[in-house]
Amino acid sequence: MTATAGSPARAEVRRVAVLGTGLVGGSIGLALARREIEVVGFDASEAHTARARELGAITTIAPSLEAAVRGADLVVVAVPVGHIARLAVEAFDAGAPIVTDVGSVKAPVVAAVVAARPGRAPCFVGGHPMAGSEQDGVDGADADLFLGASWVLTPTADTDPAAFTTVRAIVGLLGAEAIEVEPERHDALVALVSHVPQLAASTLMDVASAGGGEHRILMRLAAGGFRDMTRIAAGHPGIWPDILTANRDAVLEALDAYREALGEVRTAVAAGDREGLLDLLKRARIARRNLPVGTPPAEELVELRIPVPDRPGVIAEVTTLAGRLDVNVFDLEIAHSGEGGAGVIVLVAAATGADELEAGLADLGYHVARGSLE
Repeated sequence: MTATAGSPARAEVRRVAVLGTGLVGGSIGLALARREIEVVGFDASEAHTARARELGAITTIAPSLEAAVRGADLVVVAVPVGHIARLAVEAFDAGAPIVTDVGSVKAPVVAAVVAARPGRAPCFVGGHPMAGSEQDGVDGADADLFLGASWVLTPTADTDPAAFTTVRAIVGLLGAEAIEVEPERHDALVALVSHVPQLAASTLMDVASAGGGEHRILMRLAAGGFRDMTRIAAGHPGIWPDILTANRDAVLEALDAYREALGEVRTAVAAGDREGLLDLLKRARIARRNLPVGTPPAEELVELRIPVPDRPGVIAEVTTLAGRLDVNVFDLEIAHSGEGGAGVIVLVAAATGADELEAGLADLGYHVARGSLE
């Protein structure tokens, strides 16, 4: 990532254009409006933007994409995955300074933007909030939807520092925790924790509902476990064909792993292997209990000041390392040298894991100065 000498660490955001006023776009709009940021909305459906305006999810209705983008400090593309790259390109063509998105597939979207507009692509920051609802459309929007949620950002070697820090700051403003990973790694991970679970829930629900005359009594017998496991099957189906097609390879790999594991479970059940089944259930119980829940408690913070050269890939290298090591980064700024050619990345991170991050940065050749924020 090339840091231009003298450029601001992050742009001040006063006006945001939201392209797509559904559940996620509407929730972003509600949260930003609460913080007195002007939100201009554009949607292919005039009825959708009218309803979004009525609910306060947008401040102003734009008659066209160009009108929405005009004067915006940031553009958020909140449409189905299959349309993200096209709208991102159109936003850049209309003069957008920074564009991000909320799609659950990242690598093909980032690649498409780079291929279409290589000169503007550094100002595209791929994003994916790990939050949602079974509600459909803007009527299900919630200003608190992202509080305590993880929000994945996928910077690349060419991502512009000011664009990245601006998007990261907005994510924090929405109450989410930013996690930086590479686009391809993001897609492999969400295939396992989001895309395959959706298919598993929908398939199980489909099998259960195919009981013919037994369907009514079967549904009456459905207990908490069944309802918990199939809850996401109630979500809007229209978004999923695009997602599963765009992330096909990663989804197939995760499905194959899941199918193999289910085959092993079937073998254990058929053989009456009580020990094997108990071992699986115990492992799963421990792993499930270790899942993070809610907003993490207050943590001791440290400041890491990392002198960096002005070369492509610096920000992505540092932030994705933090993501791989599961180190909470609470703030990030870039201090540019007035003489150009170098700068300092200032990370405010949780003390837990900071030693590993510092060691990892040292392995990459960075010299880190560390201080406490007490």
